[in-house]
This record gives sequence, C-alpha cells and structure tokens, in this order.
Amino acid sequence: MLDILLKKARGYVIKEIVEEYCVDENGEEKLLKRKVHQKHIPPDTTALKEYLKHQDEKLMDMSEEELQKEKQRLLNELSKKSKNRSA
Repeated sequence: MLDILLKKARGYVIKEIVEEYCVDENGEEKLLKRKVHQKHIPPDTTALKEYLKHQDEKLMDMSEEELQKEKQRLLNELSKKSKNRSA
C-alpha cells in the first residue's frame, strides 16, 4: 500500500486509448479511429502527507542502529543518483 501512496504522491504517467467504432452495412462493428496518448497525473499532496505519516511511524519504531543503517543507505542512494546525473 505504501508503494501506491508513493506513486500517487510523486505523480505518474498513464497511457489513454480512445477508440471510435461504426456499424457497417453487414451489421459488424468497424474501427474508425484510435487515439493513443499519454496523460500526466500530477502529484497528490494528500497522498504525500499520508505516506510521510507512515514513514514517521516506521522511523519512530527503529532502534539507533537501524536508524544509522537507514541513514547510510539513503546517503548511498543519493550519491548514486548524483553520479548518474553528472555522467
């Protein structure tokens, strides 16, 4: 559930397909038009607040050692992302 909240909090892109059909003289449906485009779903601040609330609860339950490990993990992740952007 937290992954869904995070996705909604960040915003995402969906593919939207719109199809128009007509009925030919034989009574069969025939595809007239098909439009495919991407639609951007903007970030949702309510989802972000709820996600952060759950993260805070998770952090409050961690021991000092677990917090240090999490801190190191996040720092490593940030350094990887900054290296990827500079490359």
